Amino acid sequence: MLDLIINDVLGTPAILVGLFSFVGLLLQKKSFSEVISGTLKTIMGFLILTIGAGVISSTLSTFSALFEHSFSIHGVVPNTDAMAALAQKDFGSQTATIMICGMLINILLARFTPLKYIFLTGHHTLYMSAMLAVVLSAGGISHTMVIIAGSIILGAWMVLSPALLQPFTRKIIGNDELALGHFGSIGYYCSAIVGKWVGKDSPSIEEINVPKSLNFLRDSSVSISLTMGILFIVLVIIAGPEFTESQLSSGQNFIVFAILQSIMFAAGVYTILAGVRMIIAEIVPAFRGIANKVVKNARPALDCPTVFPFAPNAVIVGFLSSFVAGLISMFICPLLGLSVIVPGLVPHFFCGATAGVYGNATGGRRGAIIGSFVHGIIISFLPALLLPLMGNLGFESTTFGDADFGVIGIGLGHILAFFN
Repeated sequence: MLDLIINDVLGTPAILVGLFSFVGLLLQKKSFSEVISGTLKTIMGFLILTIGAGVISSTLSTFSALFEHSFSIHGVVPNTDAMAALAQKDFGSQTATIMICGMLINILLARFTPLKYIFLTGHHTLYMSAMLAVVLSAGGISHTMVIIAGSIILGAWMVLSPALLQPFTRKIIGNDELALGHFGSIGYYCSAIVGKWVGKDSPSIEEINVPKSLNFLRDSSVSISLTMGILFIVLVIIAGPEFTESQLSSGQNFIVFAILQSIMFAAGVYTILAGVRMIIAEIVPAFRGIANKVVKNARPALDCPTVFPFAPNAVIVGFLSSFVAGLISMFICPLLGLSVIVPGLVPHFFCGATAGVYGNATGGRRGAIIGSFVHGIIISFLPALLLPLMGNLGFESTTFGDADFGVIGIGLGHILAFFN
């Protein structure tokens, strides 16, 4: 039953957000049909988003295989999902308890402090719980203290991280009805600050002047398809038709395969945007019930693709700039005595794209490019610094990837080492 609640209910974003929508509509005393319709549409929106994310992850896995084969690059690939799964094998009970208690603390802090944020990204809550269980257990403190300290840190960060970003999120979305709930917040904050520093008088990347003959590039789906198409075609040519057709395309012509993969990637982005629009249309009205009855003025803190529809050009620019930073960092890390961190395309897309949106909000084109580049360096070096701690626990093949995991994990590790 505990496994069902943690992994299949609270750990599934669609169901978690659907439950909050259901409660919010009930508190507003909506009719039966409105409650059912609002709840199902909220869940459906998240499932649409998840389908789009799955399509993108699949095409990026293909891209990664082509990249590694073409350039014979091997190293540690940060993978937060894999790390959380590994951690739960040895720290499952601590992870589950920290997650439940942390969510309760989040609601209490939102109820009794000015930080009115309800963190609804369930899978990230689970991942952070796993990392806290691992790091605190490695610090040699008792089982009870692991749960107490982990729950407090998790619950506090679930309200602090959306609050940290809210001035910029407000600027992106245009109102205060939504917040960003994603544990890459420190990276996005850095991107926004860098955007402020470098982007004075720089126009938004969404205002690119395109000649009439190239008006089709104004459609983000078309521009993403063409951009990814160029990258895929270059890679399949370098990898060679034999490798592509025997290992990846099941015999399909390598150029045709590259073109279809790039269009599929764009279709995934389009699907994500459609899902986000549906979620926003349903969750904001439903959440007013919780805001009025349980936590006054509460705001839902949602997953990072929530901001994608507000700056689609910044999404692709942020991804590419963050990835380039990851490639450069891959060669710098060994020079500093750190492990080779191969840039993971999934974190560089989702987190890099989000960093691009925040950099664009404060610094226009320069902010989007340079802010997400800085973010790419951050999510390359933090995993390298966190890796030794994970290695002590037998996790040397991978590590947590997003910025908040690195900052909190490294900080906790040093604090515990100091007292030991």
